[in-house]
Amino acid sequence: MRIKHLTAELNRFNLYYHTYDQSLISDEEYDKLFKELQQLESEYPNFIQLDTPTQRVGGKILAGFSQITHQLPMLSLSNVFSDMSVSDLNLRHKELLQFAERIDKELAVGLDKIEFVAMPKFDGVAISLTYENGILTKAATRGDGYTGEDVTQNIKTIRNIPLSINIGGRATELLEVRGEILILTEDFAELNLLQQKKGDKIYANPRNLAAGTIRQLDSSITASRPLRFFAYSIARHSDSINYATFNAELQLLKDLGFTVDENCRLLTGVAELVDYYEQMLTRRNQLEFGIDGVVYKVNQIDLQQKLGFVSRAPRFAVAHKFPAEEVESEIINIEVQVGRTGALTPVARIKPVNVAGVIVTNATLHNQEEIHRKDIRVGDKVIVRRAGDVIPEIVRSIPEARTRELEVFHMPPSCPACGSHLIQESGETIIRCSAGLYCIAQKKQAITHFASKLAFNIDGLGEKIVEQLVDAGLINSIPDVFRLTEAQLVNLERFAEKSAKNLIESIGNSKNTTLPRFIYALGIRHVGEASAKDLAKAFGSIEKLQTATKEELMQVNDIGEVVAESILNFFVEEHNCIVINELKQLGVSYPQLIARNLFNPRVTAKTFVITGSFINYKRDEIKARLEEFGAKVAGSVSKKTDYVIVGEDAGSKLEKAQELGIPLIDELQLADLITELVIEK
Repeated sequence: MRIKHLTAELNRFNLYYHTYDQSLISDEEYDKLFKELQQLESEYPNFIQLDTPTQRVGGKILAGFSQITHQLPMLSLSNVFSDMSVSDLNLRHKELLQFAERIDKELAVGLDKIEFVAMPKFDGVAISLTYENGILTKAATRGDGYTGEDVTQNIKTIRNIPLSINIGGRATELLEVRGEILILTEDFAELNLLQQKKGDKIYANPRNLAAGTIRQLDSSITASRPLRFFAYSIARHSDSINYATFNAELQLLKDLGFTVDENCRLLTGVAELVDYYEQMLTRRNQLEFGIDGVVYKVNQIDLQQKLGFVSRAPRFAVAHKFPAEEVESEIINIEVQVGRTGALTPVARIKPVNVAGVIVTNATLHNQEEIHRKDIRVGDKVIVRRAGDVIPEIVRSIPEARTRELEVFHMPPSCPACGSHLIQESGETIIRCSAGLYCIAQKKQAITHFASKLAFNIDGLGEKIVEQLVDAGLINSIPDVFRLTEAQLVNLERFAEKSAKNLIESIGNSKNTTLPRFIYALGIRHVGEASAKDLAKAFGSIEKLQTATKEELMQVNDIGEVVAESILNFFVEEHNCIVINELKQLGVSYPQLIARNLFNPRVTAKTFVITGSFINYKRDEIKARLEEFGAKVAGSVSKKTDYVIVGEDAGSKLEKAQELGIPLIDELQLADLITELVIEK
């Protein structure tokens, strides 16, 4: 069939041109075949192939992006840093040495025998590509690491991403490839030159432009911009694919037609890692794309599996970040902002300056003590950097540049937003407004947080819109968000009929949420995204969390006394409980969870064996309660067993436990343990 033949041939030409820099056909001949395929597809739409290259020019405009749950979470890497001002190599790269020593200690094979693959840490946008039966079927952003946005239609327009793959002429059943979307430095400069000639807005930096481009609802816009994809790992694959090292994994990606950066290196020992880092730091500005560090991964896959993961990062890999770029600017003013927890944060307004490709106009000053320690004053010349190449901060002032006496900065005597009195808890440097949600600044921040991506994810309800709606008197509390109507919005600045309709639809869609998002959205002090997930797993519903005791809260993984007190204080406030009840009455709902993964130091992550019969308990009940608190209940006794719970007629398992010296728990001790593990259902 001609359509099938043209699709295969054009994809082959694209592969060689965009991945291997080889032209197998003239541009004129390629265009001729491409137009022929477009014509045939318009005449015979039922025969369009799933991997047709005509998708690369963009197509149907989407109403929005649906969500994709990552089958394997897209975790971030832990970071290490080096102090390049220190001459002693061991001190300069102390954090890298600590990482290497931990790997050496846990693997116990000798650091000089452990191979690492080193590669640049791209300053781009992480993406996941899923191929089923050889065809690209899904592309998702990282999102929160667990759920991302479906950007398949846009990703198919990127010319160096294969739309179909095969191994030895056969389509593989499943392959999930991960990598980074970038815009090359030269391409970015050309784009901005074109923008300048047209009198249009100049783009800030390649990363932000790439991120915005893959989230365009009109894929023809995505197709018009020079995005590139660099593959760096395989997340999942079918059983027919095998490789023993990460180096072989990268080679397989190359063989399949993916672009893999040529700066990847196979290294052994810390000295080679240090050399690679310092070479890449020197070459950083000579590369064709932006990087903000390098990545090291243990090469052997079996050793990676042995090292495993912590909650949000692999233990076999680390990102070695480059020092932040520093530039000089001048402080125009210091303003004090009020956050959603009432914390007052001084922010420096500075003369616009380009730091690592981003125009910076303000930088955090953290608190008054930090300002006085660094002796920062309005009118000062200062050194600015982007911490971790992300958050702008003032490194230091340059007092010798002062030509006159400058006034020492002091925090205001009352809240700059509402005039309420300020409080400072013992041992804290942070000063807070005492007014809570009666403070308009805290109210705005609380609503913005509630609507944010990791919370209710209400697209279109950002900080500026929230401020506008609060100032207009349309929302006075979080539940008011769900009372908004199109009629209220259409007459406001920034709104038209379509944008008003889109926001109301987005608000309506957000009512179907998840318990972790609900908990995180409430803005409980000290409860971040990870803690919200742990609390959701532990209690299963917002009602059970509301009535939890301090002891029950502290049984949850990573919930200590300070966080437990903060949660209790939140739910003691009647207006917070009213907000939750109103949200439920307005239709906010989430799937109920079975309470699990509670934490108890005697039980969590321990292995138990149950043997014999019990007067007051069924064995299934004991097993369920232990597993609820993260224990493993095994069927046989071994050296890995932590405890054996012994009833009547215990038999050979008791003998084995006594032989190995494993602690025993009888029914009386079991009753005490079960009492410890009681939580209201």
